[in-house]
Amino acid sequence: MKWLFRSFFKTLRLVLGPFLLLKERMNVPEGLARAPESQQEVDRQCRDLALYQFQTCPFCIKVRQELRRLSLNIELRDAQHDAGHREALLEGGGRSMVPCLRILDGQGNNRWLYESGDIIEYLRGRFTA
Repeated sequence: MKWLFRSFFKTLRLVLGPFLLLKERMNVPEGLARAPESQQEVDRQCRDLALYQFQTCPFCIKVRQELRRLSLNIELRDAQHDAGHREALLEGGGRSMVPCLRILDGQGNNRWLYESGDIIEYLRGRFTA
């Protein structure tokens, strides 16, 4: 029975995925304009962040759109097709659920933030203040 559900959702993702990606590319939000010095500081802070995601996941698309809206250059890690990223997500965060934002703090500790709404709230709070 489990294989039936997996097969169904895999097929659904294969059929709907290209349409989701097309919609994402057609609806690119305008990025936040910052002074060059401010953008450089934001880019420096973004080096401590990484988004684990699937290309066609609707919740991942929602987070990627917010990254564009906030003009954030956060590394995107494909946890669907890259076994190394999937393993890092599972080991570090404890779950292979996406989207997941890995946040490296100043002491070298990783925090793993799941749920698209929580990720967006965190990014808005950190980069729009």
